[in-house]
Amino acid sequence: MTKVLNYLWRFWLLLLAFVFTILFGIPVYILSFNKKHYKYAYKFIRCWSYCIFFGMGLRYELTKLSTQKLDKNQQYVFISNHTSIMDIMLMCILCADHPICFVGKKELVKIPIFGTIYKRICVMVDRKSARSRADVYRRCAEKMEEGNSIVIFPEGGVPDDTSIILDEFKDGAFTLSSKHNSPIVIFTFIGLKEIFPFDSSKGYPGKAKVYFNGILAPSDSPKELKLSAFETIKKALLKHYN
Repeated sequence: MTKVLNYLWRFWLLLLAFVFTILFGIPVYILSFNKKHYKYAYKFIRCWSYCIFFGMGLRYELTKLSTQKLDKNQQYVFISNHTSIMDIMLMCILCADHPICFVGKKELVKIPIFGTIYKRICVMVDRKSARSRADVYRRCAEKMEEGNSIVIFPEGGVPDDTSIILDEFKDGAFTLSSKHNSPIVIFTFIGLKEIFPFDSSKGYPGKAKVYFNGILAPSDSPKELKLSAFETIKKALLKHYN
């Protein structure tokens, strides 16, 4: 019975995604033709995120572990651990004052309707192509010059092995921060891994915990930034799971 309810819950996600992608996707698509209008498109993106996240019966509790404040006029590189598709919606909800663009997999373009909108508002990367990976920095820089911030999940995707608490970080977010002198904002997401994993035998509505870990100043050493960010997120995760 539990498995049946779980599948019904996931079917509800598909229904919500279809309805709200059509409803909010049209204005986002139209506004995306003018780069100056992305801040307005982002309002619809956040509405879409609210409808999907809360429509699935999910909630979150934000705890600030740092007294640092975000500057509304500053562009940032936002990062967090990545364990669920719901991380995307949650990040949009959290970033109210900073229109964000995601660096995401090129394969998502294949999703009907969503893919058409996705390729206009995100920085796509073909992880199998060295040229595509290298070009990400230029395209992210363009987005930031337009007044947008960037979201990168440094693990590079949701680990296939759900027992992994935190996977190895890729260099992208930290190289981008160093190259373009952009601070890194760190969040830790806890609970979504258990609430909405890709393993369809599990999953249920519930509350996720979100920790604002603080802001890392840009550095000439991407490796040091990566190590500091990894240890910060890992510490929060181990405190919860141990």
